[in-house]
Amino acid sequence: MTDTGGQGRPGTRLTGRKDGIPLGRIAGIPVVLAYSWFIIAAFTVIVYGPVLQRNSPGLGVTAYFVAFAYAVLLLISVLVHELAHALTAKIYHWPTEKIVLNLWGGHTQFESFTASPGRSVLVAMAGPAANFVLAAGGWLLVSSGNLTGVADILANIFVWANFLIGVFNVLPGLPLDGGRLVESAVWKATGSQEKGTIAAGWGGRIIVVALAVWFVVLPLLSGGRPDTSLMLITLLVGGFLWMGASASIQQARLRGRLHLVDAAALAEPAVGLPHSATVAEVLALSPAGTPAVVLFDGDGRPVALVDAGAAATVPPHAAATTPVTAVSSALGAGAYVPQWSKGQELLQYLAQLEGQQYAVVDQDGAVTGLLRQSTVLNAITGKDRRGHKHGPGRAERQRDSQNQGQNR
Repeated sequence: MTDTGGQGRPGTRLTGRKDGIPLGRIAGIPVVLAYSWFIIAAFTVIVYGPVLQRNSPGLGVTAYFVAFAYAVLLLISVLVHELAHALTAKIYHWPTEKIVLNLWGGHTQFESFTASPGRSVLVAMAGPAANFVLAAGGWLLVSSGNLTGVADILANIFVWANFLIGVFNVLPGLPLDGGRLVESAVWKATGSQEKGTIAAGWGGRIIVVALAVWFVVLPLLSGGRPDTSLMLITLLVGGFLWMGASASIQQARLRGRLHLVDAAALAEPAVGLPHSATVAEVLALSPAGTPAVVLFDGDGRPVALVDAGAAATVPPHAAATTPVTAVSSALGAGAYVPQWSKGQELLQYLAQLEGQQYAVVDQDGAVTGLLRQSTVLNAITGKDRRGHKHGPGRAERQRDSQNQGQNR
């Protein structure tokens, strides 16, 4: 029901991890039943079974099977909801990676694509709209008067479940679908998707507070005792929504700093030397440890980084005969990036590389800098290694000086 796949952003591929039970494909879209769904199915049977048995004594033990059927109907309703998202997204050629049905309902996970405020709203609202259509169809069936017994019970449950799913999902806050309305409105008004996501995330937090007040605080203040099952559901749903809203806010803030992730701007000065060089050649190029020295192999590929401290300890009389490989450490396989890489493209590229240090090369393959993983993380989070906020970094200062130059 919730859009945790992230409209307007790439979905996260999970490798080496089984998401659940594959249910096949619908319209070419893989559908997976997460193992966590069985938790909510068991909860439904345990909680709703006795209620059915009490309201319809003639059912006996069958009441628990009816409760399980209720859980399955909810599953089908959520599947239709997510398919509506995916099929609407197909109209705009948004690639859908998969649909996952889980403890919290489900989510549609998209691959990389570019969204707009209008399209984001249409894709998001397709889910609740599908539930309202199902509720209307179920209501027509119930109102015909042709159903009796268990069929009538399940049909009524189906109607109310889809109606409530639809209403709940249009509430104006992430990670609910209605949050996309808030996001898109602010996005359209400000031109910033990040500001829209943050606003919608706060909307989600407000919804959590409102749910807690309505279902827990008010009954307590009125002298009553909240229903245990209802309170537990409120706490679980509220906790999930709060985490989803907080994650949306955090992701938006990180996206807002993506422009600072620039290989050329974040790299420290570095020069390249063949791995056959000596320590004396390193000290001649970098007598004080700056710039950094990256070694490349016979094919011109960066393969190692010289340890400036270790190079400085080599006695002067031995520097000319000591191979530089004796004071260097290997870089990860393919640990070099083009100096023009930046933003999401750079992050995705670095995620595929080993190690924490990467050579930066120009279009001719020559080493121009050294990029450290910690520097990239600091640029994204705005924090230093100790977790403290820091002021503008090199990339920010560079951008600001460019702006000042343009304004003169």
